[in-house]
Amino acid sequence: MRLDVATLCEDRRLLGQLLETFIYQEFQKQALAHPGETSFYHFRDRDQYEVDPVIEFDGHHIGDIEVKASSTITGSDFKGLHKLENSLWNTFTTGGALYDGEHTLPFADNMFAVPISAIW
Repeated sequence: MRLDVATLCEDRRLLGQLLETFIYQEFQKQALAHPGETSFYHFRDRDQYEVDPVIEFDGHHIGDIEVKASSTITGSDFKGLHKLENSLWNTFTTGGALYDGEHTLPFADNMFAVPISAIW
């Protein structure tokens, strides 16, 4: 794509898209170590709330991840996760927002903000 650091620093939207793709690929690699079946999906409702990836373990345990290319995170970053939780109330287990911060932070009983660096 012929991008440099300066371009990515200027265009945070593009950085976010690349980061989402990278994280999705990392989760797919790590899923190979899971002893059961792992499937990945994308969620978007009619109001355009979205979450990706949505991860299904062994056909019934649902978790989801929102990726944010930001060092700060707020409750509004969890809107899509809450929409998914309400849609999957009987199979949803946990949700997380990966962000460019340093600390794991609780945002609900089953939702957390987690530093991107934690996936390694």
